[in-house]
Amino acid sequence: MHEVSRFGHVELEDMPEDLRERIGAIAEKSGFVPNVFRALARRPAELRAFLDYHDALMESSDGLSKAERELIVVATSGANHCTYCVVAHGAILRVRTKDAEVADRVATNPYGAELSPRERAIVDLALLVATDSASLTEAEIDDARLAGLSEDEIWDIGAITALFAMSNRLAHLTALRPNPEFFLMGRLPR
Repeated sequence: MHEVSRFGHVELEDMPEDLRERIGAIAEKSGFVPNVFRALARRPAELRAFLDYHDALMESSDGLSKAERELIVVATSGANHCTYCVVAHGAILRVRTKDAEVADRVATNPYGAELSPRERAIVDLALLVATDSASLTEAEIDDARLAGLSEDEIWDIGAITALFAMSNRLAHLTALRPNPEFFLMGRLPR
């Protein structure tokens, strides 16, 4: 059994300098290097592109809150059966919401999880894009608008869902293993 990825991984100190700095900042904040970066660092150009798009979508302070962005990732990663992303982003969602249970409820049953009307609209649209995007019609977009979501927020829901569809599939390809640290994040006092 491999430790990180079936294709191996790169330790932080062996990454190109720009990635070492960028990933190092994340590691300093979290206390560890997330395995996704160690696995994707085998292909530095792709990791840079992934990080740039990830940060453009997930670090934005416009529209959706950071917790709502993580909610999308957990719901769609659960629908895509991506253990790594459910565990990693579930941890971030727990931290951002200060709710130790929300990620488990959304990952295991996103259609039945108790959510606010706004969160329900976000999750419902994200799940449709994740599972049957070809059936998306103006009616579903109108439902999102009626729930108070702006055009940019609706776009972000689709873009985040699409990015993590790619991420989920790379995690499957690589058999990416979650870091043990993720399992307790947001469940126990820090």
